[in-house]
Amino acid sequence: MSPAIALAFLPLLVTLLVRYRHYFRLLVRTVLLRSLRDCLSGLRMEERAFSYVLTHALPGDPGQILMRLVEEKAPACALELGTYCGYSTLLIARALPPGGRLLTVERDPRTAAVAEKLIRLAGFDEHMVELIVGRSEEVIPRLRTQYQLRRADLVLLAHRPRCYLRDLQLLEGHALLPAGATVLADRVLFPGAPRFLQYAKSCGRYHCRLHHTGLPDFPAIKDGIAQLTYAGPG
Repeated sequence: MSPAIALAFLPLLVTLLVRYRHYFRLLVRTVLLRSLRDCLSGLRMEERAFSYVLTHALPGDPGQILMRLVEEKAPACALELGTYCGYSTLLIARALPPGGRLLTVERDPRTAAVAEKLIRLAGFDEHMVELIVGRSEEVIPRLRTQYQLRRADLVLLAHRPRCYLRDLQLLEGHALLPAGATVLADRVLFPGAPRFLQYAKSCGRYHCRLHHTGLPDFPAIKDGIAQLTYAGPG
């Protein structure tokens, strides 16, 4: 490309960088800087996070790990798809009533190992919070028989947005959602789960509410959490 042609595209490039600067910063932080830190430290981000928590947190005190309390009413039985490092897992577990139970599913064994340490460090045993390593589409059909989960009063979808619709329909098909159950789906606007939202709004089984949010550290990038209330199979 000649210098003259490159110069002609410069105003367009500058305009795009200014307009989409928040997405560019997100790309640099989540991809480039993360890869550099992983390479230099020899540890994944999840493992570095655990090392930080281990240094600064007190065992058995979730308040030293979490930034806020769960505000909603605690469910008796909860299911989380997508444990990651365990932040939302701890939020839910903190709100569980006596005898309450949470099953959380993570497909990546290395990430699950970090989350397991954090969950136990926070003081939650296997009877209260059970972490299952596996693919959600393989775990859901076994929840009733292998893990004795008869119903999920609260379901948090926090894994891969493109899997939300498939897994919601699996939960319906295996009769794991009682009438009145709440389904929370994270990141439905960015990166987005349009098929999931369309289904939830049009199938007639859910009352839908969308909570508009921004990405952590990038509030200019709009996101949303979908809150569904299951009315029953209809």
